This record gives sequence, C-alpha cells and structure tokens, in this order.
Amino acid sequence: MARRNGIEVRLGPQGRLVIPARIRKALDLQPGDTLTARVEEERLVLEKRQQVLTRLKARYRRVPQGVSLVEDLIAERRAEARREEEA
Repeated sequence: MARRNGIEVRLGPQGRLVIPARIRKALDLQPGDTLTARVEEERLVLEKRQQVLTRLKARYRRVPQGVSLVEDLIAERRAEARREEEA
C-alpha cells in the first residue's frame, strides 16, 4: 500500500524485511549488496556500505596535514579517565 512518498512493508518472521522491487530498482540494490542499518531520530535508515564510506571520506578529507584524529581521541579519553578518577 502506497503512503505519500513511501511504500508500506511488513516485518516478517525473525525480523526479516523485504525491500520492494520498486525501491531496489530506484536505489540500484543488487543481491549480495551490503547495507548498513542505523537508527536516526527514531527512523530506520539503510545505506549501501559504499555510500557510507564515501560520506565519511568526504567528512574527514579536510583534516589538516599532520593532525591525527586517533591521537586526539586517545588524548580526550585519557583526560576523561583522569577527571573520573579525581571525582
């Protein structure tokens, strides 16, 4: 049953969800494609794995040369642990 811009689907046994053919075709989803699932503002979002990687690469491509996000994260975690120990 169509609803505004969506198609109603039902959750099957064992939590399985069938993506309707019209949506698979529109998104060029093929058997064997890997999708990433996440909850976003109480919605289920499915994305092709490659789209997630492309988005993340674009987000972090502007990190200045010589900056290590890993080292920054570790430093933040260590500082947080010190604050917890002092409390």
